[in-house]
Amino acid sequence: MVQSLDRSQGRAGGVAASAASNHGTFTGNRALQIEEPLIFEMGQPGRCGVDLPEPPKVKDRLNGLRRAGTIGLPGLSEPQVVQHYTRLSQKNYAIDMGVYPLGSCTMKHNPRINEKVARLPGIGDLHPLQPVSTVQGALELIDRLAHWLKTLTGMPAVAMSPAAGAHGEMCGMMAIAAALEAKGERAKRKVVLAPESAHGTNPATAAALGFTVKPIPANDRGRVDLAALKAALGPDVAAIMLTNPNTCGLFESEIVEISKAVHDAGAYFYCDGANFNAIVGRVRPGDLGIDCMHINLHKTFSTPHGGGGPGAGPVVLSAALAPYAPYPWIVKDGDKWRVAEDGAKVDGTPLGRLKAFHGQMGMFTRALAYIMSHGADGLKQVAEDAVLSANYVMAALKDVMSPAFEGPCMHEALFDDSFLKDTGVSTLDFAKAMIDEGYHPMTMYFPLVVHGAMLIEPTESQAKEDLDQFIGALRSLTERAKTGTAAEEFKAAPRFSPRRRLDETLAARKPILRWRPSNNPPDGGPLKQAAE
Repeated sequence: MVQSLDRSQGRAGGVAASAASNHGTFTGNRALQIEEPLIFEMGQPGRCGVDLPEPPKVKDRLNGLRRAGTIGLPGLSEPQVVQHYTRLSQKNYAIDMGVYPLGSCTMKHNPRINEKVARLPGIGDLHPLQPVSTVQGALELIDRLAHWLKTLTGMPAVAMSPAAGAHGEMCGMMAIAAALEAKGERAKRKVVLAPESAHGTNPATAAALGFTVKPIPANDRGRVDLAALKAALGPDVAAIMLTNPNTCGLFESEIVEISKAVHDAGAYFYCDGANFNAIVGRVRPGDLGIDCMHINLHKTFSTPHGGGGPGAGPVVLSAALAPYAPYPWIVKDGDKWRVAEDGAKVDGTPLGRLKAFHGQMGMFTRALAYIMSHGADGLKQVAEDAVLSANYVMAALKDVMSPAFEGPCMHEALFDDSFLKDTGVSTLDFAKAMIDEGYHPMTMYFPLVVHGAMLIEPTESQAKEDLDQFIGALRSLTERAKTGTAAEEFKAAPRFSPRRRLDETLAARKPILRWRPSNNPPDGGPLKQAAE
C-alpha cells in the first residue's frame, strides 16, 4: 500500500509523534479515526504472536548461503496484528458504507443471500480436483447458470471458464480469430474497429492477438459515428468491439444498423458486456445481431466489481461462433454430469483451454443465487431502477453541473468540467473535496472523449434519500466552487481524511515500495512514501 507519510504525522515506538498542533490531539487521532503507523514501525525485536518448537538439528543443504542476520520482519503480538489490520480496514470506503458513485464499474449491493449460499457445505468447500462423481451438484449448478445466461442474452452458447472481463474479451476475440482461420481469412482480416469511448482493455485485447486497432470517432450525441464506421469497413476488418450501453452512459441507438453493416462486410460483432446491468431483463444482445459478448458476473449478478476478489467473465456466443467455444464443457450423459476436456476442434482449428479449471465456482454460485432470487421480473426491475437512478441524478444536477450530452442517459450520468471554468477549481480538486463530504469520488477523466469527465453510476442499490444527500453534497460543492473565492479551499482538500493529498505524479513516477528504518531513509531525507 503506497502512502504519503511524513514522519511528523506518524508514530514511532508506540509514542505519538504528531503534536497537538497537527490534528488538535496528542495522539494524532481524530476521535475514532485512528492514526495508524506502518506495521514495521510498530514492531519490536523478539516479539511474536505464536510459540514455535525448536526445529530438529539437521544438516542444511544451503551450500554456505545460510542467512547471517535478521530479515527485518516486524515483531508483533497477535492482538497488535489484528488491531492494525482492523484499523486499516476501517479506512477503506466500501459499498456497504454508502453511495459508491464510480461510473463504468457497477459498484452495487451484494445481497447477503448470495454469500450464505456460496458458503454452504458442499459448495464453499469444493476442490477442483475432486472426482467428478462427487461434484454432480456443482456441475449442474454451472449448467443451470449457463442456461439462464443464454436465456437473458438470447445467445445459443456460452463459455463459462473466462476469469473476468478482459479474459472474456480474449476468449471472444480468440473465437473470432478461430472462425476467420477456419474460413481462410485470418491473414487478410487484421483490423479491429474500436470506438474512441471503448474500455481500454478492448484495443489492448485486439492488439494482444495480433490485430491492428482502428479507432472510430463518436458523433455529437456521444454515440458511434455510423458514417465513419461504414467508411472504415472493408475486406481487411475482422471485427468491431463495441460497448452497449456505451461508456458515456448512452444506448447505441443505431446498433442494429451497425450490426448489419459489420456483417455485410464479412466481419464479426464483439460487444463488451461490462454495462449489461443497464439492460438485463430488458434487451437481449443476441437480438441486436451481436456475435459474442462477455458478461461480468461480478458486476451485473452479484459481488460489486469482484469485491476486491475473484471475478467471472462468461462469454455468450452466436451460432456462427458457438463451434469455437473453448473447453472444458459441462455435458450430461443420461442422469450423470461430466466435464468434457477435449474434442474442441472445428475444421482443424482448436481454441483449447483458457483456464486451469472451469471458471470461478464462488462467483457462479452468487450469480445463480442472484438470478433465481430476483426472477424475470426482478432482473427487469434491476435495469429499470439503475436507469431511473442515473437519470434522477442527471436531472437533479444538470442546472448546476454540465451534462456531457443532451437528453436522458442509461445507467450512468456523465458530466464534463465546463461548469468549473474560471473558478480556479480543477476536476481533481472537486473530486478531492468529495472525500471530505464522505463520498468516494465518481470516475474521473474517463471516458477520454469528454474533457474533465465525471462519470456517476448510482446503480439500483441506493435509496432515494441517499441519492438526495449525495446530490445535495455535489450541489453544495458546485455552488462553493462557483463563488470564485474557494479555489484554495478546494486545493487543500481532503482535509479530514487520514492522509492529505498525495503528490500523485511523484507517487506514480518514483514510487518507494520498500520500507526503511527512520535512521536510513531513502535519498537521505524524511520518509515520504512507504509500502506495507
